Amino acid sequence: MKPANPPNFDDAAFRRALSQFATGVTVITTRAPSGALIGITASSFNSVSLTPPLVLWSLATRSASMPVFRSNSHYVVNVLASSQLDLCKRFATVKGDRFEGVSHAAGDTGMPVLDGALAWFECHNRSRYDEGDHVIFVGEVERCGVHEQAGEIAPLVFQNGGFHGLTLLD
Repeated sequence: MKPANPPNFDDAAFRRALSQFATGVTVITTRAPSGALIGITASSFNSVSLTPPLVLWSLATRSASMPVFRSNSHYVVNVLASSQLDLCKRFATVKGDRFEGVSHAAGDTGMPVLDGALAWFECHNRSRYDEGDHVIFVGEVERCGVHEQAGEIAPLVFQNGGFHGLTLLD
């Protein structure tokens, strides 16, 4: 295979171009071997396959929670509603117990499902791929659910450095 040509742009130009792609916002949750709950904000979520049901997301290799996510058998992808911007920011920035005061319930595997999430996917940690400065996680969905009012609730979206809700276009 022919090697790729070197980039003709810098990191800032690459980030700016990437920021134009609107992405949904998720909180990925799991439980450490100690029992502590772990959660991180991620906008790198995507579907992969319907059969089997597969999704993917990525995490920076330098993330403090990387060892737990890499070794755990399960995690939950919680898709945030536009009303959950506070949760997005909490799981992206808060040091210490990010779950303090956060309403959630244990899924079938004991992993935390956030109350009010627009949708959730309880996943088996099927495979991981080291690529660049991130690890790509592929999860096999064992259970999923949708908020009972999902059709009436806007998702939380990140684009061009800011958070947005969506309105339906005709």
